[in-house]
Amino acid sequence: MIQTHPIVAEFPEFADKIKDLYHHNEEFQVLMNSYHLLDEEIYHIEKGEIPETDDELTHKRKDRVFLKDQIYDMLKA
Repeated sequence: MIQTHPIVAEFPEFADKIKDLYHHNEEFQVLMNSYHLLDEEIYHIEKGEIPETDDELTHKRKDRVFLKDQIYDMLKA
């Protein structure tokens, strides 16, 4: 099933901290916005709405994981 991967759904145990950091930490806000835009792009590629090669899609997925790891590191801190 093709779906988006919102950060709050990925880390529900950090829902309050996500909201707090998003409103009070500019670096976190930039990471979240970048993650959201990339996640939406990947979703549309997977649905066939945006043409991409398999290699390009794989690269975008790796970028999303990298952003997700950075966000998680900030949440743990």
